Amino acid sequence: MLKADLRLLYSQRRNQIPPEKISDASLLISNKILDIPIWDYDYYHIFLPILHKKEIDTVFLLSILQGRDKHVIIPKMDGDSLSHFLLTDNTKFKTNKWGVPEPVDGIEVQPDKIDVVFVPLLAYDKSGNRVGYGKGYYDKFLLQCKPEVIKIGLSLFDAEEEIEDVLESDIPLDYCITPNQIYRFSKS
Repeated sequence: MLKADLRLLYSQRRNQIPPEKISDASLLISNKILDIPIWDYDYYHIFLPILHKKEIDTVFLLSILQGRDKHVIIPKMDGDSLSHFLLTDNTKFKTNKWGVPEPVDGIEVQPDKIDVVFVPLLAYDKSGNRVGYGKGYYDKFLLQCKPEVIKIGLSLFDAEEEIEDVLESDIPLDYCITPNQIYRFSKS
């Protein structure tokens, strides 16, 4: 399938899920993350969910990271790119015009410092290619990260067989976690 078709299909599929099911699935996904070998790192980048788009609720994952004394980095949309801020007890949030909770300000962290990135997505395929909302925020951000950064997608759904219009500039995931499965994608 093409990215545009997948965006439409998976937006519709997510809209049909009741909020309590998203919460239950988000908890299952967070618990599955404990089974992948990522816990020796220090800097973890996590998105906060757009609630009206029924994204994975990352509050459970956030609790796990904080409980393990990890440095948690939160993105903020800055024009056509992202800036990244360390989450502290003093971090204040404001919801932007797209419904994304963002840090107002704080200690900025450069992308090359980040070890693990939890990536929002609408769909993905069995090769680890992902489809987001189409604005390219995460593609630009991941290019700024060190080559060995671990990229983990979070999804309510299983993988598609293939995304037909993958670009050479698209950066594939290393893992995708669903409520039922951990997908591991081979590095080429």
